[in-house]
Amino acid sequence: MKRILWDMIKVFIIFIACTFLFYFGLRVMHTEYEQYHRYDPPEGPAVKVFNEEPSFFDRLNLFFRLGE
Repeated sequence: MKRILWDMIKVFIIFIACTFLFYFGLRVMHTEYEQYHRYDPPEGPAVKVFNEEPSFFDRLNLFFRLGE
């Protein structure tokens, strides 16, 4: 009986340790990527993709083609 109880306590302690490790690992990753600026203006020889705003009919055509 003591052996089973001791094994259950070991499994519980390992589970709690792994849970804390996973949780704090996610927090570290979140703080790392929270400071990452994805939408900074481009630097260097960037090219603008669209030169003009599409017309209403172009947008309507795209809407019907994509089925949205």
